[in-house]
Amino acid sequence: GEDKVKHLVTAISIKVTIQKGIYHMAYAPELPWIFEKSRVWCTLSENGWKLGAIQSSSEAESDVLLLDGNIVKVSTDNLLPANPDILEGVDDLIQLSYLNEPSVLHNLQYRYTQDMIYTKAGPVLVAINPFKDVSLYGNKFIREYRLKLTENPHVYMMADAAFEAMMRDGVNQSIIISGESGAGKTETAKISMQYLAALGGGSGIENEILQTNPILEAFGNAKTSRNDNSSRFGKLIDIHFHDSGKICGAKIQTYLLEKSRVVQQSQGERSYHIFYQLCAGASPSLRERLNLKPAEEYFYLNQSNCLTIDDFDDAQRFKIMLEALNVVQISKDDQQNVFAMLAAVLWLGNVKFSVIDNENHVEVDNDEGVKNAATLLGCNELELMTALSTRKIRAGNENIEQKLTLSQSVDTRDALAKAIYASLFDWLVENINKSLEVGKRRTGRSISILDIYGFESFKKNSFEQLCINYANERLQQHFNRHLFKLEQEEYSIDGIDWTRVEFEDNQECLDLIEKRPLGLLSLLDEECTFPKGTDLTLANKLKQHLNGNSCFKGERGSAFCVCHYAGEVLYHTTTFLEKNRDLLHSDLIQLMSSCTGLPQLFAANLSKGTQIQTTPRGRANSADSQRQSVATKFKGQLFKLMQRLENTSPHFIRCIKPNKLQLPGVYEQGLVLQQLRCCGVLEVVRISRSGYPTRMSHQQFAKRYGFLLPPNIAAQDALSVSVAILHQFNILPEMYQVGFTKLFFRTGQIGKLEDTRSRTLHGILGVQKVFRGYKARCQFRELKRGIVILQSYIRGAQSRKKYEILMEKRKAAITIQKELRSMTARRKYLTTRKMVILVQAVLRGWLARRQMRIMRQKLHEEAFSLEVDVEEPIADVNFDRNYEVDKEFKLVERANNGLWKAKRGSPMQGLK
Repeated sequence: GEDKVKHLVTAISIKVTIQKGIYHMAYAPELPWIFEKSRVWCTLSENGWKLGAIQSSSEAESDVLLLDGNIVKVSTDNLLPANPDILEGVDDLIQLSYLNEPSVLHNLQYRYTQDMIYTKAGPVLVAINPFKDVSLYGNKFIREYRLKLTENPHVYMMADAAFEAMMRDGVNQSIIISGESGAGKTETAKISMQYLAALGGGSGIENEILQTNPILEAFGNAKTSRNDNSSRFGKLIDIHFHDSGKICGAKIQTYLLEKSRVVQQSQGERSYHIFYQLCAGASPSLRERLNLKPAEEYFYLNQSNCLTIDDFDDAQRFKIMLEALNVVQISKDDQQNVFAMLAAVLWLGNVKFSVIDNENHVEVDNDEGVKNAATLLGCNELELMTALSTRKIRAGNENIEQKLTLSQSVDTRDALAKAIYASLFDWLVENINKSLEVGKRRTGRSISILDIYGFESFKKNSFEQLCINYANERLQQHFNRHLFKLEQEEYSIDGIDWTRVEFEDNQECLDLIEKRPLGLLSLLDEECTFPKGTDLTLANKLKQHLNGNSCFKGERGSAFCVCHYAGEVLYHTTTFLEKNRDLLHSDLIQLMSSCTGLPQLFAANLSKGTQIQTTPRGRANSADSQRQSVATKFKGQLFKLMQRLENTSPHFIRCIKPNKLQLPGVYEQGLVLQQLRCCGVLEVVRISRSGYPTRMSHQQFAKRYGFLLPPNIAAQDALSVSVAILHQFNILPEMYQVGFTKLFFRTGQIGKLEDTRSRTLHGILGVQKVFRGYKARCQFRELKRGIVILQSYIRGAQSRKKYEILMEKRKAAITIQKELRSMTARRKYLTTRKMVILVQAVLRGWLARRQMRIMRQKLHEEAFSLEVDVEEPIADVNFDRNYEVDKEFKLVERANNGLWKAKRGSPMQGLK
């Protein structure tokens, strides 16, 4: 009720008072810090900023002792305070007591020399290209950031923040990587993808997504004067996630491939990597099929006198690229067609022309260039020669063949080569997307990674640089809108106290380029429609209509200057009209449609992706005049891209190039400072330190943290719950503001609440764990008791059953034993009986033989006795014989009885 409102108003008033005091202390005039021995930065025109200590000071000048021992007189106005040693190398620029350019430069340089290439600048990550391998990546570091074991600034940290926000809030996220050419944007994008693949891995699609990098780098990157691996196209990678956090698909959108690099490069630069990789790494069979020669023998590759890159193995990278093509399911036949088209482009560059008359008309030399190109394209050699050297025009109802001049023929040849390569690139991206989407289910959760060409300013800047810098202007405005405009507008709309921070707005430059009808791109398209329009007339028209814009400066001849957010760039309108029209003659389109070497879809892309020129003056027919110019098409793509990004929660990574020589350990303060100014890092730090970068609606805040309060308070309205939470956990009034619809927090406050929430949840989980353990143990004991009873019944039944079976087995065993013993006894008896009979037979034989001997002896004795005494009675002889027989019989009987007793048998049975 009324008390709550009074309490809320009082809290807000106290907070506002304290916040204003803090702001005054931070941004008050800096004269009070000028005293003897204080550390200061002094600016020396020839050497930039130097660190020193004040020896003496007056209103006008101060004597400063530099670190090298020299004392210099410096205007007091050119002094800035230096931070104490304790703040040297802090990982977040917000922590600096004095936020000025030299302090930021020094802090970044200190960390850079320690290989700490990442530094936070409020919500923005600053990444300085080390130009060498640093030990900051891999599974070990991924694990640390996944488990929140470290808070050191890192690309992994930004990717993790995007992933967590997507899973927590259900809002699509974007990681926007910006910086000038050579600052390390492409590598940073790859590192982000690796971390997200590790977080959302498990479905298999993550490896396919990672393997798109070597393919796109081979076909879309090239060596420039500022970067050995410069992206010559822009790409947006949308990675889709399931509700569980697993990757379920991806899509790649590309922007503005630099087609002119296929046919022409500046000195010291290269065409696209794939051409050199093909020449260096093709197998002997592929080389023979394509009639492939070394790179130095192709005009499109040797004209810049740069065929190799230090520490860049083209042959090895070709093998890696082949493996990647297999992973993303590009078939072997399609791969062969791709290589054939690449070789055809190279051979087209070797097509030569000979002047045949005084009007500089030409015919194509019938050499290996045109022969090999025709063979690889699958077209008639004569038809190709005719298409390159003549042009059919319609005069009334008749078609007239007109011969081309040398420059026209060269332009026609180059236009065909560029069209083939651009269509090949689009076809390749289209097939990669099919692979990444096959069988994958799209969901509403995604993280987009934008890797687009950085701001460019060369000695000679053409149409491509204008488009590239226009894209960077758009991205810079998105950055400004998100971190400055929308930030401050949201503060005002929600009615919170806010001190405005001024920033550089680039809306005027964008109006110069894209405003209709008198914007630069509109005037360019208008000039392209005029039959007699030239690059010079375009330059004059631009100067005539745009001189009133402060971002435009007319120069002599065909040159003009645009003041971009990153600095002034001098453009030359030479080839502007040709590149914007992107014309391909109808004869070439017809020829390509009949080529058997081009895949059907590829040929369709080729005819779709180019405008057709049919008239002698370069004007398209009525149907073709409606085709969009390159500038208009790119503007539309850029508009859709910005719409896509506006619907995401962005995470910004600012890549910084420390030196122009691409050398490790070299830190050019002037170059770094220019980039920091261009990307608004200092303003970001100021707005983050004095503002409220974190905000939540009352409903979201109450829903997320309301459980920390007693139930009677948590049941109140969202605003009351939110305020109660802030008081419950002693969040200082100066650390937050309560708006009409949202709560606004200074940096780090949500982190404290999240820590409290995590600890509380951990405690709740601990209590739940104990209670669940107790409940589980009770359930276990009851279950165990029932199971024991059930087991006792089952075991009893099983035991009784086993006993019955055992008794049956015992009976069976006894029966078997009885039979076995009976059999054994019978076997023993029969064996013994046989032995006894045998012994008896032996004994009986022996006795019989012995009796026979005795009888014979007696007979001899009796015979002898008869001779002596014939009268001896015969009865005596019979008596003696019977006596001996009885004696022998008793002897045998005793032997038989003894043997029978030994065998436990009947003694009489053995004699039967």
